[in-house]
Amino acid sequence: MNEQSRDIRTIQLPPWGRVAADPGVVPWLVLDEKGKAVQPVRRFLIDFIARDNRTGSVRSYAYDLLRWWRWLRVVDVEWNRATSAEVRDFVLWLRAATKPRRAARTHSAATAGTTNPITKKTYLDDRYKPRTIRHSNAVLRSFYDFWIETGNGPLVNPVPLARSDRRRAHAHHNPLEPYRGEGRLRYNPKVPKRRPRQMPDERWNELFTTLRSNRDRAILALAVSNGARASELLGVRGVDLDWGDQLVRVVRKGTLAEQWLPASPEAFIWIRLYLAEGPPLDPQAPLWWTLRRRDHGEGLAYQVMNYEALRAVFRRVNALLSTNWSMHDLRHTAALRMARDESLSLRDVQTILGHAHLSTTADIYLDPRELHQTGEKLQVTRSGQRPARTPSSYNLAA
Repeated sequence: MNEQSRDIRTIQLPPWGRVAADPGVVPWLVLDEKGKAVQPVRRFLIDFIARDNRTGSVRSYAYDLLRWWRWLRVVDVEWNRATSAEVRDFVLWLRAATKPRRAARTHSAATAGTTNPITKKTYLDDRYKPRTIRHSNAVLRSFYDFWIETGNGPLVNPVPLARSDRRRAHAHHNPLEPYRGEGRLRYNPKVPKRRPRQMPDERWNELFTTLRSNRDRAILALAVSNGARASELLGVRGVDLDWGDQLVRVVRKGTLAEQWLPASPEAFIWIRLYLAEGPPLDPQAPLWWTLRRRDHGEGLAYQVMNYEALRAVFRRVNALLSTNWSMHDLRHTAALRMARDESLSLRDVQTILGHAHLSTTADIYLDPRELHQTGEKLQVTRSGQRPARTPSSYNLAA
């Protein structure tokens, strides 16, 4: 299939290959129809994991490259002969295509793509979102950069950059300073800026009272008290709890650095109630466990709680409340509460949330009302007056 006769609307990707876990150096591999590893992808992922990237990132990259390999089979182009035309058509296809599903939608078919009247959030549909397309482009750019560097790939990266017509890239770059990025990719779609979602207090109370176990109450109370991510909370061990100072230690998602975060007294109360219900906790073992409901011959057994089990908690609650809350809504809620607390600076909020840059915290959580209040504070400071500092009534788990 050549570029001139390529009809994007009629293309359907074949169910070729799969992504599978592997006990070797690379935790996730792309396998072909014969079950053998796709070597160009495997060699790239070896280099990727050697650069100290997370296992979850390896899995995400593998799925993006599997989708690209399926596309190359449809358009009949070898991976090392791909051009910007294949990438352009691939992006156009992603914008119009529907995600393949293992099973047809059942209860969610009526709500897919609609907006929940309670949470004001849109339900996910089967379309590829702009962020997914941008991530795919970044993965392909990195993949071909690796092979161009080794000398075995195409001469030019098929994922081009969006160069400006008015000036040359890095024309005024100081050679003594490092480069701050290459620029935007040409076929990256624009991502609309969304304001963070805060859960109203009455909705939070409604959600919390619907939970059926002390374990779930403890996890959600921790999340809304310090804004930790789901993966960070699920990795907490018994030794990561400081009962005296009411701190919890998490491993940050991006940097993998350990950090102690404050937690509300209510969260520690629910943790205590949860621990009193189960077997004695090994301080070095994970904190959160789930009891399997299915009997495979050995009876019910405790297993470490994973992300899918946590999603199941929200599925049960959302079905009862007719909502579509997620774990990330609790992070937004905690962040906005902290941003509006006068006793906490924006730097404090950045530290607790684990953002690499202060601008990220300000851009997301400093809404126009906070900007107006900041302007008023600046006027007071310029006038030489120092406002009285009132004690904070901030309660992270309120």
